[in-house]
Amino acid sequence: MAKVAFLGLGVMGFPMAGHLAARGHDVTVWNRTPAKAEAWVGKHKGKKAATAAEAAQGAEFVMACVGNDDDLRAVCTGDDGAFAGMESGAIFVDHTTVSAKVTREMAALAGEKGVGFVDAPVSGGQAGAENGQLSVMCGGDEADYAAAEPVIAAYAKICRRLGDSGAGQITKMCNQIAIAGLVQGLAESLHFAEKAGLSIESVVEVISQGAAGSWQMSNRYKTMAEDRYDFGFAVDWMRKDLGICLATANETGASLPVTALVDQFYKDVQKLGGGRWDTSSLLKRLRALD
Repeated sequence: MAKVAFLGLGVMGFPMAGHLAARGHDVTVWNRTPAKAEAWVGKHKGKKAATAAEAAQGAEFVMACVGNDDDLRAVCTGDDGAFAGMESGAIFVDHTTVSAKVTREMAALAGEKGVGFVDAPVSGGQAGAENGQLSVMCGGDEADYAAAEPVIAAYAKICRRLGDSGAGQITKMCNQIAIAGLVQGLAESLHFAEKAGLSIESVVEVISQGAAGSWQMSNRYKTMAEDRYDFGFAVDWMRKDLGICLATANETGASLPVTALVDQFYKDVQKLGGGRWDTSSLLKRLRALD
């Protein structure tokens, strides 16, 4: 069992930190909004800290799950940042979805302090976090990853190192690119069935058993058909992630025409007031065009 700090207690971080405590790790949490840290301590065995630096003091592993590049820099650096409290030999594990650029920047700063850094974005959404069934894609030094993997296992269905620093973030971009096109295809399929006067449930019962089947189809078609979109990853966050994908594609020369188009469709959803709707709300956009 390890001494662990967990920074960021949103819909993902709160249950992830809970799994660490349930496994018997000595967990100290920090959150920008102190009330969330207090709520976590009230539910789980553990402690809370006033700053990220305080939470990181004496920790063997510091896990973070915050919002974006700027949030990661803020939680890592400065007098109150995690790096200020970490000791040489400790390992920082970042579960935030951020750019590979900021990952490599923070990894370099950590290295100057003798601290390891593993980028470890996750996929599986809130349900995956709550059930301890996340897919974790990692980048960083092999020894740092090997040390961190047994701790990450508390909430992982699968955890793999894909390469050096930034490789985990690049893999997460692949994940989001694949999801974007898939959800748009599912939305169009359900919309098409609906306009043709067919039963969505009957159509999905048949096509989900063939090559068209997917996790999104099995888990989202019912709520999509009912025009309910409060079940998972929000459109605002998806647009943040797709922005990272498109910026990286410009740097690498990759062509992402479908991803760019779906990103604009999500922009339309935001204009409908759906920034906090889940990503399956692409069907809402199609219905709004009627």
